[in-house]
Amino acid sequence: MMQISFIKKPLDQYILPACENIPVVSFYAKTRGWPFVVAWTHRITGILLAVYLLLHIYTLSFLSIPRAFDAKMQSFAPVVFGFLEWSLAVPVIFHALNGGRLIIYELFGGRKDESMLRWVVSLSIIFILLHALLMIIGNQSATPVFFWLVVSVISGLPGFLVIQKIWKISGSMAWKLQRVSGSILLIMIPAHLLFMHLQPASGHEAAVIIDRMQNGFIKLIDLVLVISSLYHAGYGCVSLIRDYIKPGKGLTFLSLLVIFIMVVFAWVGIKLIFLV
Repeated sequence: MMQISFIKKPLDQYILPACENIPVVSFYAKTRGWPFVVAWTHRITGILLAVYLLLHIYTLSFLSIPRAFDAKMQSFAPVVFGFLEWSLAVPVIFHALNGGRLIIYELFGGRKDESMLRWVVSLSIIFILLHALLMIIGNQSATPVFFWLVVSVISGLPGFLVIQKIWKISGSMAWKLQRVSGSILLIMIPAHLLFMHLQPASGHEAAVIIDRMQNGFIKLIDLVLVISSLYHAGYGCVSLIRDYIKPGKGLTFLSLLVIFIMVVFAWVGIKLIFLV
């Protein structure tokens, strides 16, 4: 993969040395290497995003009573809430891009870890800074249908490539669906983050959200997001549990608990999409 000096130089001179000063990161980067640190960062951000996803669906469930939803939004301090919205971009974009790297590694034979990790970190930083700039500018205008039509076309490309590739190799259907859902969410989740946070009313005002959700095309997009996100999060959590819990009743219980939680929230999300 092509190396670009304006990406490589800042990483080597400023960003990586700064990361190496973080106590825990420094220890594992020196003893196990950066791929180990990145792997665990991917898992931690995945857990954080799974928790956020459940909280996000729970908050949106208040749309059934618009006044309750608006009151809940107004209860958040604007400055603190704005910072939390911006900080969400950090785990979202890193997990998405690193997930894309893993898909390339597994399915397309990309083995240049150092080069690919540089791109993951660099593009993550660019997205986070751009996201902050656009949030500060605010009030960006884009109709939901046009925005999501463009995003769905772009998201469909990696999804199509992964489906075409993954069906030719061995592996369980659950594992294949995990990779397919990840390839679709690679574009859709960062796009969703941008759309929600660049037009504050689109994510904070019940009337605006309900009006958008009543469009048939947007309902389809929301269904894809809810089902893909919850499946991807559930499979990831179960996989993590299986890595560290020995086979037995404990493993079975925790796995079933995760599946139950994801099914319940899927039901809540799908019900909300069709009833709003």
